[in-house]
Amino acid sequence: MLSPRTIEVLHALVQSYIETGEPVASRSIARRRKDNLSPATIRNVMADLADLGYLDQPHTSAGRVPTAKAFEHFARTAAARTVPGGELDRLREELVQHSGPEERAEHTSHLLTELTRQVGIVAAIPNSGQSLEQIELMRLPDSRVLMVVVTRDGMIRNQVAQLLEPATQDELASIRNYVNQNFAGWSMKAIREELGLRLKEERSTYDDLLRKLTQLYDQGLLNTGMAPHVFLDGTSYLVGLDLHLTKEKMRDVFRALEEKQRLIELLDQFLGGRSGEVQVQVGLGDAHPSMRGLSLIGITVMTPGGLETRMAVLGPIRMNYPRVVAAVLHLGQALKSLPRQS
Repeated sequence: MLSPRTIEVLHALVQSYIETGEPVASRSIARRRKDNLSPATIRNVMADLADLGYLDQPHTSAGRVPTAKAFEHFARTAAARTVPGGELDRLREELVQHSGPEERAEHTSHLLTELTRQVGIVAAIPNSGQSLEQIELMRLPDSRVLMVVVTRDGMIRNQVAQLLEPATQDELASIRNYVNQNFAGWSMKAIREELGLRLKEERSTYDDLLRKLTQLYDQGLLNTGMAPHVFLDGTSYLVGLDLHLTKEKMRDVFRALEEKQRLIELLDQFLGGRSGEVQVQVGLGDAHPSMRGLSLIGITVMTPGGLETRMAVLGPIRMNYPRVVAAVLHLGQALKSLPRQS
């Protein structure tokens, strides 16, 4: 545990380094303080912080620079602050104007960028807790069927299936009615399990409709969890950063951010903590070598409809952590407090 005075010195040093990018000397910290704490006393505190792994000293005669441990402490202190009610109301009112969870997730990425001037990343991840509202089946040419699944949190999934033989629209309507009448309100996981059992048990009474339903089921009907929606905004803010990267390395960063699966893996790797807790990762070299100079601040929230949403801000290590943490916290709480969609 660090003493209050030690924390004040540490945070003043981190803030100074964010502003200047230069090693921070004890005299610089002393000038920032309103009390009469001497540079010699501050040097002793800084030496203790270095022993604890919070500070590095690039050169013998130079000042100190914060380590990843110091940045994380600085950011987590900001995460302990409460969210102003007025700000929460404003964000909630803006998000509620977007009807579907995917539209809300996309707008959340825009808001993250707007509030932080960094890269905003949001992933809306379906899970087995989603409940079925209804399905719709529409006949297409060449024995194909458009399968539309709507869940009660407002998420819509479209997929095209290929039948072995043509189906009339009346046959598809009968299949739709069977699923909607028997399973509306069930969780998607429970439906798949129960429907799989029914199809298996009723093979002895295999009629034409059941055979077509089996084909649709085998091709992913009711399997909504396979395609998370990922939204990215603000990559242009990376261009002006001094990340000490070659043009090729910078292109590697942009290529990585363009890959949806890479973004999902990034969020999975660094937002694995409990839902609702701000996570801070300083330096992303483990995710991609060219991201060594970047940090990620994010949170995982469950919306009232059961949709897992992971949101994060990607920016330089010398970012404005209090502002970024505040944006992530505010938007996370706004999303959690939205009314359940009917």
